[in-house]
Amino acid sequence: MGLLDIHLPVAGIEFSAVLLILIGFCVGILGGFFGVGGGWMITPALNIFGFHMAFAIGTPLANIFGQSIGAVRKHHRMGNIDWKLGLISIVTSVLGVEIGSRVIIAMEKAGDVGMIVRWCYIGLLTILGIYMMYDYFVIHPRLMKLAEDEAVNGTRSAAATKLSDKLHRINIPPMISFPASGVEGVSLWVILLVFLLTGFLSGFMGVGGGFIILPVLVYLIGLPTTIAVGTSLVTVLFTAAYGCFTYALKGRVELVAAFIMLVGASIGAQIGATAVKFIKGYGIRLLFAIMIILAGFSVLTEQFYKATGKPVFQTFAGIVLMGTALAMTVLIIGRLALESSKEKSLSAK
Repeated sequence: MGLLDIHLPVAGIEFSAVLLILIGFCVGILGGFFGVGGGWMITPALNIFGFHMAFAIGTPLANIFGQSIGAVRKHHRMGNIDWKLGLISIVTSVLGVEIGSRVIIAMEKAGDVGMIVRWCYIGLLTILGIYMMYDYFVIHPRLMKLAEDEAVNGTRSAAATKLSDKLHRINIPPMISFPASGVEGVSLWVILLVFLLTGFLSGFMGVGGGFIILPVLVYLIGLPTTIAVGTSLVTVLFTAAYGCFTYALKGRVELVAAFIMLVGASIGAQIGATAVKFIKGYGIRLLFAIMIILAGFSVLTEQFYKATGKPVFQTFAGIVLMGTALAMTVLIIGRLALESSKEKSLSAK
């Protein structure tokens, strides 16, 4: 047992307290900035560094709940939350979490649940990341060009090529609008179904659901990026709270580790939420896409370790995952410091 290692009684392992604080701090910044709980990073990180998969799924939910409270308060003060949509999302999200957690416990008894969850991570992170990159470099420039043509030539805009416009054409009453987000006429049933799915993924993969909810709010429901960031945190807050509760009842939450990570996360979440106002919406999407692609790659590398037993793959997976988190954290803090310095210079003049 190392000098800075602590015993985690529920998980039954020794783990570095410094590593837990570092993971919490990075996840807090990234969570506050991107509107995600960070479980998509904590779960593979804990699993890579020694947690059994069931504990790596249940434990982050306690940390996500704690850090999300501060991030939600910060975004609320900044006016980045559509409370109507956020509260509606809770209705089916909680149901989805319970279904997902029960599936995990059943699979844990039946066999190697870790391998299945890891492949789900790889697939979801890669698909989402690639689509968001495609949107940034292909779809967005195309729509901007079409909007310019409409303004100059009076031609009709092709905004209907966006996924959100196609979703809004599903006319199943009751239809509902969200004035705070500028979203009009979307089926309530579609909204509930979307959040049932994200809730299931939260319970199944040990995430607050944010890395799914943020793209869903942006691409399917059509929210502006900054509003999507704040609103997704409301859903993350409630799904993580329920997920932590149900996994704790099943004996799969290591509260000591969660509280230690929360020390770093509570500080990081405030920094990340503040940085949102200094980076444009599409810049946030690009950074998010890069981050989740690299996170998916790290989980793929961990899968190679599980298949071959060669420690070099596990080491590389840890370096990629934590390296990505640290690099993005430094970038966000650096941008925040730069913009804050500019504001002080302007106010001094």
